[in-house]
Amino acid sequence: MLVLNCSTKLLILEKMLKSCFPESLKVYGAVMNINRGNPFQKEVVLDSWPDFKAVITRRQREAETDNLDYYTNAYAVFYKDVRAYRQLLEECDVFNWNQVFQIQGLQSELYDVSKAVANSKQLNVKLTSFKAVHLSPVSTLPDTSFLKGPFPRLTYLTVAEADLLNRTWSRGGNEQCLRYIANLIACFPSVCVRDEKGNPVSWSITDQFATICHGYTLPEHRRKGYSRLVVLTLARKLQSRGFPSQGNVLDDNTASIGLLKSLHAEFLPCRFHRLILTPATFSGLHHL
Repeated sequence: MLVLNCSTKLLILEKMLKSCFPESLKVYGAVMNINRGNPFQKEVVLDSWPDFKAVITRRQREAETDNLDYYTNAYAVFYKDVRAYRQLLEECDVFNWNQVFQIQGLQSELYDVSKAVANSKQLNVKLTSFKAVHLSPVSTLPDTSFLKGPFPRLTYLTVAEADLLNRTWSRGGNEQCLRYIANLIACFPSVCVRDEKGNPVSWSITDQFATICHGYTLPEHRRKGYSRLVVLTLARKLQSRGFPSQGNVLDDNTASIGLLKSLHAEFLPCRFHRLILTPATFSGLHHL
């Protein structure tokens, strides 16, 4: 195992990962954030350098952590040789097996290999699989002509609105998610539409892997074009900073799939896999 701390090498790694799209997208997004101030306190672990066969991004060991916060305790994985990834899994100090955490990646063997090692350590593994999506470059500003008058207004979220997002996110509703969303809003780009009272009615945020996520519109404000406007604006904001505009969508989320198709988004040949790993100590907790 090698922890890559050199800023020059991290920039080289970023370029190397770009040549391995789309499977490397999650790790690439995390590395881009590391190279631009590292607001989420991440670090990179590889099997070797420069001819690596597996690369993992994880929370810095010295960063403050909550053993129940699998949102923040997140690893992104990309490998050229799955055996190299398994070797890193089996090393004692690459993953923190004493906390609830997640592993993300876009490669088909990720689940089986991770589950085999996790089960040997008595951890439960929950898999959720998504369609992986990439939005084409947004060359012009989205049409905002239908936003007549001072409201509705297109703007961004504030940390004070994290509670609203926590309550409306299917993965939310708990203290760890609230803190995580507040950190995402503080660290990364977001976009929202506000009503005449200044309250968000439609929004999307960016996660620690530079993925567009938690796209949501309050039910009474749907079918007004807000989601389309929010997604295009956030994609353009990310692209202007050099980031890919990537996203994930569940197979049964027909509304979001329809929106993405109308935006001519590219549905990638690989799938996005999110694994939540839970030690037996924490297995009875309801929000896991």
